[in-house]
Amino acid sequence: MRLPFIFTVSLIFLVSAGLSLLAASFAVTKIEETSEFAVRRALDLKGHDWAEVQSDGLRVVLTGTAPDEATRFNALTAAGTEVETSRVIDEMGVTATLDLAAPRFSAEILRNDSGISVIGLIPASQDRAALMDRLHSLGRTIEVSDLMETADYPKPKGWDDAINYAIEALSRLPRAKISASPGLVRITAIADSQAEKEQLEQDLTRAAPPSLRIGLSISAPRPVITPFTLRYLISDAGGQFDACSAQGEMARDRIVAAAQDAGLSGPYTCTIGLGVPSPRWPEAAELSIRALAEIGQGSITISDADITLIAAQGTQPALFDRVVGELENTLPEVFALHAVLPEPETEEQTGPIEFSATRSPEGLVQLRGRLGDETLRDMVDSYARAAFGSERVHVATRVAPDLPADWAVRVLAGLEALTQLHNGALTVTPESVDLTGLSHDKDAKAQIAGHLSDKLGEGQDFTLAITYQPPPEPKDALPDPELCEEQIAEVQSVGKIAFEPGSATIAADSRDSVNQIADILRACGAIRMEIQGHTDSQGREEMNQQLSQARAQSILNELRGRRIPTASYTAVGYGEAQPIADNDSEEGREENRRIEFRLIRPEPVESTETGLEALEAESNAPEAGQTDNTASDADAGDQ
Repeated sequence: MRLPFIFTVSLIFLVSAGLSLLAASFAVTKIEETSEFAVRRALDLKGHDWAEVQSDGLRVVLTGTAPDEATRFNALTAAGTEVETSRVIDEMGVTATLDLAAPRFSAEILRNDSGISVIGLIPASQDRAALMDRLHSLGRTIEVSDLMETADYPKPKGWDDAINYAIEALSRLPRAKISASPGLVRITAIADSQAEKEQLEQDLTRAAPPSLRIGLSISAPRPVITPFTLRYLISDAGGQFDACSAQGEMARDRIVAAAQDAGLSGPYTCTIGLGVPSPRWPEAAELSIRALAEIGQGSITISDADITLIAAQGTQPALFDRVVGELENTLPEVFALHAVLPEPETEEQTGPIEFSATRSPEGLVQLRGRLGDETLRDMVDSYARAAFGSERVHVATRVAPDLPADWAVRVLAGLEALTQLHNGALTVTPESVDLTGLSHDKDAKAQIAGHLSDKLGEGQDFTLAITYQPPPEPKDALPDPELCEEQIAEVQSVGKIAFEPGSATIAADSRDSVNQIADILRACGAIRMEIQGHTDSQGREEMNQQLSQARAQSILNELRGRRIPTASYTAVGYGEAQPIADNDSEEGREENRRIEFRLIRPEPVESTETGLEALEAESNAPEAGQTDNTASDADAGDQ
């Protein structure tokens, strides 16, 4: 029986379709297995054992968590070497990255006559407009350049203290570079004088918060000396400088060495400054001083390039001529020598020809003696009243003929020199100008010597006997912080601060010492002070630290209770970390159980450091009082 044709064709088609589906299924399974195996092997060879591979038909699905984005990308690349990249499905994840560390915040503020520039990285939470307003408030005409960048991180500890102190310091410094970072401010500045430098260092140190580390490098420029003067005298008492100038330390050392060889006795001052007339100044000074020493007695005065050598009366002419001749031939070319050999005294006596002026400690001035004419007398009277005060001058001079031609110059030069003394006496004679007295300026003698040598000219002799006396301290002046620290140490050497056993309660017999220390600190005003607590090594270290901190804080609280301003004080416990004696004996342990008061001093600043890099490197170091300050102690013997 023959099947219908259509049935036969249909049966063949169905059988073929079934065989095709079976073959396709087998092929797909084989491809899946082959692709998965190849990709897995490639990932294992690359070290990506964290990745999972699953086949889904022709697709290859990658799952798993990569340690970072670069590793994930490397796994995709490895899979793409075995199968078409279009068949690779990426379902891999990446390990969440840790929060990025906050950047180093720092600001550098530069101020000069042109204005203020601020550069650095500050927190985004910093009130930038308020900061600029504060800088603008330092002067109405000050231009402020804002070159700062911001980062959206929280303000680090100590940042506000550093910025506030930096701006406060800048208000005192017209020319400065201030670098501020969290907990640290470093200041490089220029003062107009040594006195201003010392005052600025004291003020800036007192103004800093106790938790803030500061570094100060304040320099005072070398003074310009005009005229550049050196005056050296040799008498029966030995040699001495009335004035000494040098262009550098090496030049100063050469001059002083020559003077010491010539009999220099007693203290001396040799000012290093600008204005030297020749690089060979020290050579000329050495030769001149040695020539004077060879003559024996007299004076040598160098004013710029003019040298005046005046021998003592009675010097042998032959010796004088030989020494002067040798000196003239060896001096550097730029220098000119004028030598004077006084005439021997005669029996003739015509009465004293002199002018005198005295200034009392109260400032009263009396003028007596001879003046050449009415014009000179009016000139001297007017100058004295202008210089010393009209009501303080008493004039009792008289007009006399036949005075030396340079009498007016000598009198006026002497009066001008007298204005630099607190009190003193001036005597002008045809042979000399003599000035004696007392000054509160340690450089007055050198300045007067330079002034007289310049005004009187070559061949003119003058004598100075000026004593320096430090100016009296103002009644409201605060004592030096170093002295305060010493006084507190003296109090504790007599009566040590002790505590009740195992507690931070001050012993009753120590309260008198605390009262004395409070009186000292009250008189010292705002100084940066660290109150340190220390213990012996008995007991657990952690307990010792806690106890020493509590005791230091107890002292700080006691001072507050006595109305001592303590904003610039900090209490730090050091525990057993800083012993001053052997802990193996009871005596040593007793010494180690102590309270100390230490000034917080500025740190040195290298003048060669510039920019923020050096500042940040220093800032990364552990802060004083914070590494070891976990402080504290427990008088184990007291516990």
